Amino acid sequence: QLQASGGGLVQAGDSLRLSCVASGLTFRSYSMAWFRQAPGKEREFVAAIKWGGASIAYADSVKGRFAISRDNAKNTVLLQMNSLKPEDTAVYYCAGGRSVTNSSMKSAQAYDHWGQGTLVTVSS
Repeated sequence: QLQASGGGLVQAGDSLRLSCVASGLTFRSYSMAWFRQAPGKEREFVAAIKWGGASIAYADSVKGRFAISRDNAKNTVLLQMNSLKPEDTAVYYCAGGRSVTNSSMKSAQAYDHWGQGTLVTVSS
């Protein structure tokens, strides 16, 4: 089970931190990622961190503004979002997978556990 939280309504330029807590799985063995889906659009990759934390990837649209991290002791993955823009408005989903490779970590198909999503709304 993955439980995402931290979404809300903010203004452009503000920051938010999303959290995803895992239960019922060996968290330290899972690579974790955040995806998002805006209204009328397909789900897209945002950020990912491999199980050991050594490999991290970001979508070009969030690079330099978002930061993903994990705390294996707390079974938690975080997404720090700074300098938010209206185009960041979406439902954000956390995902976990045990067989994620460096080449697949941006692909939704690599992840087999998904959270329920948390809504982020950025007003201009």
